[in-house]
Parts: sequence; C-alpha cells; structure tokens
Amino acid sequence: MDVDRVGRGAAHGAALAMTPYALIKLSWVVGAVAGLLPIGRGFDMADWVVLNTVTIGMAGIGIVMALALVRPWGMRIPGPLVAFVAWVGTGFLVPLLPYAVLDALLGLSDGRQRHHDDDGPSVPGWEAALIQISFVGMGLGLAVALPVYLRRRWPQVFAGRVGDAGGSGSRLVPWAVGAAAVIGVVWCFWALGGTVGMAHPAERSPGGRLLDGVWGVWALTASAATWTVSRGRPSRLPRRLPLTLGWLGTGSLFAWSAWKLPLTVYLAVARPAAESLPEDLALATVLHLGAVVAGAVMLTALVHRREPLRPSPRPVGSPS
Repeated sequence: MDVDRVGRGAAHGAALAMTPYALIKLSWVVGAVAGLLPIGRGFDMADWVVLNTVTIGMAGIGIVMALALVRPWGMRIPGPLVAFVAWVGTGFLVPLLPYAVLDALLGLSDGRQRHHDDDGPSVPGWEAALIQISFVGMGLGLAVALPVYLRRRWPQVFAGRVGDAGGSGSRLVPWAVGAAAVIGVVWCFWALGGTVGMAHPAERSPGGRLLDGVWGVWALTASAATWTVSRGRPSRLPRRLPLTLGWLGTGSLFAWSAWKLPLTVYLAVARPAAESLPEDLALATVLHLGAVVAGAVMLTALVHRREPLRPSPRPVGSPS
C-alpha cells in the first residue's frame, strides 16, 4: 500500500469535507444580518455574528491545515506551528468520532438544531446532515493524513520502541498525568449519572452525558499513554501506538477545555439569568483549566527524545 498516497487523499478529503460547514456558517451570518434568517436562541445579533464568524475562521484554518499536510508550500510553514495547529484540530475532531457513531446508534439527538427558541424554526435536515458530514469527514481525514505527515517530517519521533528514548526529565509530567486521570474519572462519573459536582442535574441531556463519557475516556487514555511513554515501560512496545493515542487524548483535553473555559468563566462571573451549565461553575472552571495545562504538559513528554528533532528533508508532496 502506498501510505503517502493514502495520506494525500485523506488530507484533500478532509479539506473538501469541511467546506460545506464553512459555507453554511457563512450563510447564517449573511442571512442574519440581512434579516432573512433568525438568530440562535439566547443570542443577540452581535453575539450570533461573532460566534459564527469565529467558527468560520476555525473551519478555514482547518481547511488550510489539511492542505498544508500534503502541498509543497506546507513544508515552508514552521514545523512547530503546523504541529500545534494539527494537534488542536485533531483534538477537536478525531475524539468526537466515537460520539458521532454512538449518537447515531442510540438516537440521542434528532439531527435538528434549533435556531431561535423551542417553538421557533430549526435547521433543515439536509443542512444538519451536511454539518455532521463535515465534522466526521474532517476528523476521519485528519486521523489518516496527520500521522502520515508527522511520520514523514519527524520520523525519529515515531521510530523504535517505548524504552529506546528513556523517560521524560520534566518533574511536571507525573502531576499532569495524575491531573488528567482525575479529570477523566470525574467526567466518566458524570457520564454514568453521578450528580456530585452538578449544580443543575436536571438540565443534563443524554447527549451531554455521552460527551462527558467520550471526553473522560480520552482523558484517561491520554494519561495512560503519556505515563507509558514518559516511564519507558513496557520497553518493547512500539512507540507509535502510545504516541498516537496520547496525541489524540492530550489534544482533546487541551482543545475542548480551551474552548469551554472562557464560556465557563463568563457564566461564573456574569451570572446571566437565561444561561447556565449543569455543572457547578467553579468546579467546571478548575477542571477545564487543569485539562488545558495537563494536556500541554503531557504533549511535551510525548515528543521528548534524547536526540534533537530534525525535520526530514523529503518534501511533503513527493512520491514514494
């Protein structure tokens, strides 16, 4: 199998899959400003435009990032920048693939997103389906294309076995591993129906509990994978396995908590009457802040090697 060709196809597919999402969000902004479409429930015009403009920008970054993995100009972008954006992007999308599958199998949502209020108009089914396809397609594409790109540009990171490079010298890594494990346990506890730490347990939805479970499992996965790599045990385990799982798990911790932390802090400070979260806001703030820090610290352990990282001279778009 030509692995590079598969990676190139997956990257182009990821960029193509995210395009409908960006166009739909753009239509929401233009339609709301022109008075042709309603704004979302709980938003005023400015908030709605800002929120969707931010998500349009994120979709654009995702498309550019996917293309950077396979186009020659991607090699001219500093490697750490590409790696960071890819880490955040895969942290957002790939860990949600299990959620998409389970949500479809269990029928936890009806596939329609409300725009205005409980009795107001909703997103058409075809539009909701395109949004779902965009996220799933982008996630699947990155899940294939990114490892191929990383292995091509930094082959020494993935090469060998866990025990070859020794452990990480950072004293913060065990603390980050422990924090991620605790956070994962809390989220899994909430997913299983636990109410300790919940301010409004009645407001929890089945979909929200499933998300808690998915994030909790990925947090525990990140903790276990990072501990394996940082301790160098079991020494004969191929390094690429815990590194890949750790990359996805730490990315999930960092990306989703970095996204939710500002909202949680805003709700905790402003206390708007119309909006709330099921979780205790102080506890949720601590968990998200801890997840951001733990994810970043654990990533340093995952990429730690005794020898310095040197990008491969082989161009990204070159044939095998």
